Amino acid sequence: MSQPYYETFREISPQGIQLSYLTTPGGYHPLHWHDELEILYTLNGEADIIVEGRKYRLLKKHIMVIESKQVHSTLAYQDTSMFICIHISKKYMQKYLPDIELYQVRCIPEEIDTEHFPAYLEICRLMEELTRLYMVEILPTFTMESEGIILQVLSRLLRFFSENTAPAAGGLSPSSFDRLRTIISYVEEHFREPVSLQEGADQLGLTREYFCRFFKKNMGMSFLEYINEVRLAHIYYGLTHTDTPISILIEENGFTNQKLFNRLFKKLYGCTPSSARAAASV
Repeated sequence: MSQPYYETFREISPQGIQLSYLTTPGGYHPLHWHDELEILYTLNGEADIIVEGRKYRLLKKHIMVIESKQVHSTLAYQDTSMFICIHISKKYMQKYLPDIELYQVRCIPEEIDTEHFPAYLEICRLMEELTRLYMVEILPTFTMESEGIILQVLSRLLRFFSENTAPAAGGLSPSSFDRLRTIISYVEEHFREPVSLQEGADQLGLTREYFCRFFKKNMGMSFLEYINEVRLAHIYYGLTHTDTPISILIEENGFTNQKLFNRLFKKLYGCTPSSARAAASV
């Protein structure tokens, strides 16, 4: 599984936009974050989106926004799920709104009130227009038209679903984000090896006790729980995309206790490893 846990996007357009139409297998995609604001719109299927430790259900034909630097993961239920996924660089958008970094967008379907529901429906309509445009992508004006629609979506999100916040109001400090980047990158490189709590603390130069509190507060789970979720996600990918025996996948991805693996896998995915592989092969 090649998805990094701190993502960088090299295909951002000159307008600061990356547009993707994704067909993804069901399953869990581990916690990660990026500097870009993310807009998700479901074309088919549904998913649980976990943001900053809180779970939200994203249904078909609904939109959800994940703010810059928010730690998030996804759990898609269908064997094949389809999304429009848009990443927008706020730095590029400063030419339209110089203080855009101070705007925090919160657009979550289950939180939309009656007053803002018409604006939410209009944004969903624009996403449908983007879908129709994708069907005729051969048009030479595709990029121009699609980015024009995305700018309309962003402007409505900022107008109806954002707050202008002071830089110090809530959220993580830059130093805390740097620490999280460091430790998540370390886990990505070493999750196949035995990784101890002390090793995690040493990466940041913290005591074990402070490191435990810091990680749990900012990631919504313990450090060891996070390592196991990363291992499970890689094993799930191997189960559904390769013929490698389950026992080898378990060993290659850092689990030394098969009973613990089976219990955690069932808890996270709601099925056994063998049934996950069988469902993927249908």
